[in-house]
Amino acid sequence: MADIILETKGLVREFRGFVAVAGVDIAVREGTIHALIGPNGAGKTTCFNLLTKFLAPTRGSIRFAGRDITGFSPAAVARLGLVRSFQISAVFPHLSALVNVRLALQRARGNSYDFWRSERVLHRFDDRARALLEDVGLAEFAETEAALLPYGRKRALEIATTLALDPKMMLLDEPTAGMTHDDVERIVALIRRVRAGRTILMVEHNLSVVEGLCDTITVLTRGRVVAEGDYATVSRNPDVMSAYLGTQESEAGHG
Repeated sequence: MADIILETKGLVREFRGFVAVAGVDIAVREGTIHALIGPNGAGKTTCFNLLTKFLAPTRGSIRFAGRDITGFSPAAVARLGLVRSFQISAVFPHLSALVNVRLALQRARGNSYDFWRSERVLHRFDDRARALLEDVGLAEFAETEAALLPYGRKRALEIATTLALDPKMMLLDEPTAGMTHDDVERIVALIRRVRAGRTILMVEHNLSVVEGLCDTITVLTRGRVVAEGDYATVSRNPDVMSAYLGTQESEAGHG
């Protein structure tokens, strides 16, 4: 289909006999929010690592924006516009929120991280950096060191730095993991706010987070797709109900 921006066919990843991802087919439509969810150990993070080339598939193929990227490096995939926001916050902790976003903007324009360049050169990115901080609700924290931001605000900063790279598609890895209820609501609202004109694929384990947020939800259990559709469809699926009510504890630790 013409509007499919990311597609996998028969994606498999084995680790010394353990099959973490077992023949996964995913098709993400351009301009949508697509969730990859499942209980602990379902293979979600392994799938993300395959898509962003931090792992090579044992078998199968990956296409992005009309190109076969199965053999690409992580850097090559990122240059094509498939950009991942990591589960562990990946910002410079002792730099301000503004400088973190400014550095990402420099990188997006092909510049190195030029800490030593003149203030005049660096400050030309300030207006755009402040606009991105405004977009993610961090305008009042522009001069705050990243390390001093509350956890939920730090995740918002990470999303701002990802947006600074102007990705064709943004991959969010457990964007609400470890958050309080208020922070979860804030991040969900943020994702809803920045989705305009963007494609987002997010890994999540919490069905309530993706309810009302995602256009399509793919549910994994033990490395396989067990259901796909909108929230109403997948939440009523007996295999999904069984996966969430049954085996989360025993599967923990397999990714």
